[in-house]
Amino acid sequence: MVEATFDAAELVGHRYRTDDFYEVGREKIREYARAVQDFHPAHWNEDAAAALGYSGLVAPTTFIATVAMLANRRLVETLLTGYQVVVQTDQVFEMHKPVLTGDRLVSGVELSAVRRIGGRDLLTITNTFTDASGDLVQSMDTTLLGLTGEDVSAEISTAIERVVMSGLDTPSRSGGTTVEVSEPATGSETSAPVSRISRTRVPVTAFRFEDIAVGDELPARTATLTRGDLVNYAGVSGDANPIHWHDGVAALAGLPDVIAHGMLTMGLAAGFVTEWLGDPGAILRYGVRLSNYTIIEAATAGTVEFTGRIKSIDPDNRTAVVVIVAKSSGRKIFGLATAEVRLA
Repeated sequence: MVEATFDAAELVGHRYRTDDFYEVGREKIREYARAVQDFHPAHWNEDAAAALGYSGLVAPTTFIATVAMLANRRLVETLLTGYQVVVQTDQVFEMHKPVLTGDRLVSGVELSAVRRIGGRDLLTITNTFTDASGDLVQSMDTTLLGLTGEDVSAEISTAIERVVMSGLDTPSRSGGTTVEVSEPATGSETSAPVSRISRTRVPVTAFRFEDIAVGDELPARTATLTRGDLVNYAGVSGDANPIHWHDGVAALAGLPDVIAHGMLTMGLAAGFVTEWLGDPGAILRYGVRLSNYTIIEAATAGTVEFTGRIKSIDPDNRTAVVVIVAKSSGRKIFGLATAEVRLA
């Protein structure tokens, strides 16, 4: 068992850029849209996307998390090896430019903050994504709870190694406590010019800004999740954490059963908003704080019920903030979730 023998706060500011680009594929967009049950035509059909003014299929709101999973692996598996398990708690997406088929994205990765609360570390990883033109397309802050051997069963590392997918090039978690730390990059990883496309293009929304008012409610939506959905999302997203599909590992992590990926429920919620909005590229900012988990039992499917209402509007920028509520088995799984959207 590897224990954290370093002060994670000393690692704040460690950053790097990926040495290769990620090319956004047509079928990968469709694959991800299917995994998060988002059937907006702009994710599936070029003609539908063109009708909204896009030159290719539009990636779903949370698609960029799949790019981040690849980029962040080096940080999590070589720098933060003192943690037995990391659990997502918060996520914020800033959309500066819609992500389209054929985009070549390079990721900047930074451990931007560490807070210690109740004897546990909350780690924030900031990703910045630039395209071939050098523009900052999206940025993303992910906050993770780092759990050590004091928080979970001592058997969990061995259990994970027995069941996790082969070929991930994951360093052994039982080979000592030395952490190889590469030199942090010099200069700011966010120095790229920020694209203004999302805030300047005229969106093709289902209704105009003048048609909405504070307090308006979105049509409710219920999503169904099975163990098969979790396994599929794990493969599509690259999130191989077995707490989402293996009963034994979930139990060793102190969970009552297998739980849905936090990012999966966020993807479902984002699709709930864009279905109402009509234009998936009209979301400017999307933030979620997870407060509970969605339990998916082996014998029965789980459900997540989504509701939303308009919290505030900005006539100058023709934007609105939508508050999203997600419940599973009567429990609120989002502590706070909001989407800033721009309307025609």
